[in-house]
Amino acid sequence: MTEPDRLAARVADIAPFQVMEVQTAARALEAAGRTVVHMEIGEPDFPTPEPVLEAARAALADGGVYYTSALGLPALREAIARHYAERHGVEVSPSRIVVTAGSSAALLLVSALLVDRDDEILMSDPGYPCNRHFVRTLEGRARALPVGPDSAYQLSADLIDRHWSARTRGVLIATPSNPTGTTVGPDEMRRIAEVVASRGGRLIVDEIYLGLTYDLAPGARPVSALSVTDDAFVVSSFSKYFNMTGWRLGWMVAPERHVRDLEKLAQNLYISPPTLSQRAALACFRPETIVILEERREAFRDRRDLLVPALRGLGFGIPVMPQGGFFVYADVSRFSRKSRAFCREVLEHAGVAITPGVDFGRHRADEHVRFAYTVARAKIEDGIARLARHLGRA
Repeated sequence: MTEPDRLAARVADIAPFQVMEVQTAARALEAAGRTVVHMEIGEPDFPTPEPVLEAARAALADGGVYYTSALGLPALREAIARHYAERHGVEVSPSRIVVTAGSSAALLLVSALLVDRDDEILMSDPGYPCNRHFVRTLEGRARALPVGPDSAYQLSADLIDRHWSARTRGVLIATPSNPTGTTVGPDEMRRIAEVVASRGGRLIVDEIYLGLTYDLAPGARPVSALSVTDDAFVVSSFSKYFNMTGWRLGWMVAPERHVRDLEKLAQNLYISPPTLSQRAALACFRPETIVILEERREAFRDRRDLLVPALRGLGFGIPVMPQGGFFVYADVSRFSRKSRAFCREVLEHAGVAITPGVDFGRHRADEHVRFAYTVARAKIEDGIARLARHLGRA
């Protein structure tokens, strides 16, 4: 390679996002006249709720779409704080809330805040692929610990304690998780927080799918990690529960003492979150919007309850029922031990798009695939029928 074409070494370590590769192949089939059932993309099929669109239209008509503070609109930070109190029973000061340009920006900010060269962040394998790439971008090391059904595909306090090293700076927990949909209960989260604190590390909790938690007792609320510790960086998003993926808006609740440094980083990395998105998101917390979102949450739960038993009946291994989000992480070792080839075969011959496990780590990744139940029930039924025919189970 000539010197002008030389790239930073980190680029070679950033793997392609396989789910996007699958989507590209599926779109090519559709362009050739085939029909495809899309269960690869983690994007709700529901449109942005109408009250949010109304707020966006009003903001455009007003014309006040200028830069905001790097921390976000004060009114939105206050609304998020109220949401924690009303929805999760946790009191959070608005001053601790950092509105970000998507939850990806929040995860990048906290990585930039905590990670120096060769510092380690512990996380689960399988796990969301971008998390390890955020750490690598900051010259740190994502140390992915293999997990399985015995721990509901989640890190435990004992596992973290055993694998802590002199280089470990912190731990990233995702609950509910992508790709498994499993959660960490409050008692175990408390133990994790205690272990991390005793080691002098920092706890980062991805709660992007917390609003999409199922099987709660009547009157119960999804439990945030903030209910067991104030000294964590808790990341959330307007994309999933609030159905605002393309608006690119998220937030983080940070320990008060770190907000100023996060603000400096945000000022330099992206100036401020998108103003129109913030003004629209103020409508997310209106009662009429929450009614819409709760109806959609029930629809996602209904889709899960359709898909999981059907996949099990076809021979897919799903030892742990997903408790949140909209993903199913399924063992396909009965059919193949090459998940990428299996997904390509299923797409080409059955017209069903799913994501290979190799997108999410290395631990038994070639024996797993991820299904996203982000399409209507009728399409899921069609996808199941196509799989049954392809696998000789019809």
